[in-house]
Amino acid sequence: MVLIDGKKIAEEIKDELARDIAHYIDHEDRVPHLAAVLVGNDPASQTYVKNKEKACQRVGMTSSIYKYPETITEKELLEVVDFINNDDDIDGLIVQLPLPDHIASEKIIQHIDPAKDVDGFHPVNVGRMALNLPAYVSATPYGILQLLERYKIETEGKRCVVLGRSNIVGSPVSILLAKKTYPGNCTVTLCHSKTKNIEEIIKEADILIAAIGQVEFVTADMVKNGAVVIDVGIHRVPDTSKAKGYRLVGDVKFEEVAAKCSFITPVPGGVGPMTITALLINTFKAFKKEIYP
Repeated sequence: MVLIDGKKIAEEIKDELARDIAHYIDHEDRVPHLAAVLVGNDPASQTYVKNKEKACQRVGMTSSIYKYPETITEKELLEVVDFINNDDDIDGLIVQLPLPDHIASEKIIQHIDPAKDVDGFHPVNVGRMALNLPAYVSATPYGILQLLERYKIETEGKRCVVLGRSNIVGSPVSILLAKKTYPGNCTVTLCHSKTKNIEEIIKEADILIAAIGQVEFVTADMVKNGAVVIDVGIHRVPDTSKAKGYRLVGDVKFEEVAAKCSFITPVPGGVGPMTITALLINTFKAFKKEIYP
């Protein structure tokens, strides 16, 4: 069993990005610039945006954070997005989710300029990705592909089962792994809460992407010997032996599943570190106008 070290791969990619950015900006008047809009005081969102800021500094990018109270109106937030869309010094824009209930997230996302949509959530980028056109691929699926590629995991002709059909992970990664490319050329089955005989389907997987959002849903009896398991889930479970009073687990029961796998990602330290790294890659592409010349 090989443990897929997302932290290590993320650092390798950041090193490469730092070198590329330093070389590229020798001939430019500015550096790549990523802006994040943060609404309210959600602790997880604040942590993510803070880590994004650190990652930008690590590779030589400029990072701006636009913070607003939870009481901001939808109209006001749309005006903020307009302002950033029209700022030529900003290459990438993310609006941190979730947003307060009185704001329609989809409306905000669709208002972002697709050329600055480095989260890859805008319908234009999702459509371009599905049609195999140049696009910003959403960060978590992009990070998963990077892990498969960097560990040289064979995907062609493999049976891939994706658990979860979210627009952020499950649906896009199922499309990407079916494409005629590497990593790709898989035969993909997308499972969800209404899938019948889900355990039997999981057992057929050569590659399993678990993004179903259920604590330790996948157990050893569901996984065939030699499978590659990518665990996207992250959950806090009470643990009095830990200083914080909890531990992090995924959608896979790691302790019993790992022994059956050829490759597996841990939680934490697997897919998670790759998400911000993929965001940096997309921002550098935006800076170079690689997707939208």
